Amino acid sequence: MQIIEVSDFGVRSAVVRLRRTGTPMCFVVYPMIHMAEPAFFAAVSRRLRTADVIVTEGIGGDGGFSLLGRALTLSYAVLRFNRRAGLVRQEIDYGSSGADIVRPDATTAEFTAGWRRAPLKQRLYVWMALPVVMVVRLFGGARTVWSRALELNDLPTPLDEAFAEQQPHLHDALVGDRDAMLLQALYRLHEERCDEQIEVAVVYGAGHVPAIVHGLIRYGYRPRSADWLTVATLC
Repeated sequence: MQIIEVSDFGVRSAVVRLRRTGTPMCFVVYPMIHMAEPAFFAAVSRRLRTADVIVTEGIGGDGGFSLLGRALTLSYAVLRFNRRAGLVRQEIDYGSSGADIVRPDATTAEFTAGWRRAPLKQRLYVWMALPVVMVVRLFGGARTVWSRALELNDLPTPLDEAFAEQQPHLHDALVGDRDAMLLQALYRLHEERCDEQIEVAVVYGAGHVPAIVHGLIRYGYRPRSADWLTVATLC
């Protein structure tokens, strides 16, 4: 199943609805790109008005400060200074939706502890790669920023599998640990409220969506429908 599509015409994100036979509760998954055209975030905000519960990400719920977290955020936030890209940073007012808000992401302390478990060599590589990524995003044209390498499906690529196998601590710190926390929150919602006819919106970075989909499938949920939202137009 395609999650993020990159074509000659633009970049699109697939909004996926998952249902379980005999259960009225519905999960709606929004794969997020944190820098996009304003219309993308406006469309997501409109759709969230129908949600009863919103599950969303955000490292640092303890109010702490993570230097790496700030650097990772800056690595995509620099795109707002690239006038050719015409992108804005994700800003969604979840509170105005009237839905219950659930934030199961890692605290700063948890994220930092996971990061420090990774070998020093791997951590240094990340720090050296970030400036290169920022320069490309700051000065690159639309075709450079939105390369086809950003395409995402629900099945891991050989590169994804190699990363998880060869650098497990780094993978867990950046992705795996946060996926586990998210899935625990979704499973708890299922166990507590599956008999209610409610819509649970899961608004998370696209890289987490394969874990979300496969995690819910283990609980009997299946993708029932999907439609596209345009992240950026390339023509």
